[in-house]
Amino acid sequence: MLTGIEAGPLYQDRAEAAASLASSLTKYRGRHPVVFGIPRGGVPVAAEIARQLDGQLDVVVARKLGAPFSEELAIGAVTAEGGRFLNEDIIRELGIGSDYIERVTETKLEEARARERTFRQGRPPTDLKGRVAIVVDDGLATGATMRAAVRAIRARQPAELVVAVPVGAREACAALRNEADAVVCPSEPEPFGAVGVYYRHFEPVPDRRVREILAGEG
Repeated sequence: MLTGIEAGPLYQDRAEAAASLASSLTKYRGRHPVVFGIPRGGVPVAAEIARQLDGQLDVVVARKLGAPFSEELAIGAVTAEGGRFLNEDIIRELGIGSDYIERVTETKLEEARARERTFRQGRPPTDLKGRVAIVVDDGLATGATMRAAVRAIRARQPAELVVAVPVGAREACAALRNEADAVVCPSEPEPFGAVGVYYRHFEPVPDRRVREILAGEG
């Protein structure tokens, strides 16, 4: 049997992935959860889950912290609310100094705050006390942005914090189980490729579309 990246696409698109994921989250229906999408690709998935669970849609903006020689190599991530995750193993292996880490954190924190203002369009953050918070993305590769998002949401004291993704790397899912109350991931293929490998259609989601979804315009 084919496994991992050899298996090819698991989902036609994010809509199909959201439907599959929502079917694994039915225990939260009736509890009016707050469903957080990580922009950009996580927002359409979160919107469908919020609809099916009769929940409330919200957004948590995370920005990857890139290595000095390659912005694509994540050494961590930060959120607009100040949640931060650092991959200490990679940082140690590459010999990255604390001065660089603080500089890139400050830069990406400002970017995250600006993007969150753009996406919220004046809507205030949701009070999470006593609520179930479900944090959603369209996939989980390294898990850096999700871990930063989880730490930011945890600081807001939800009654329960759930990570939900349609597909994720086994190692990343395992690490998040140490930070969230539950991790729901219907498929954990090994070896894991890029998230887009598991979708037949994986087009970029424009900022405009994210704003429309969050404003309830579709």
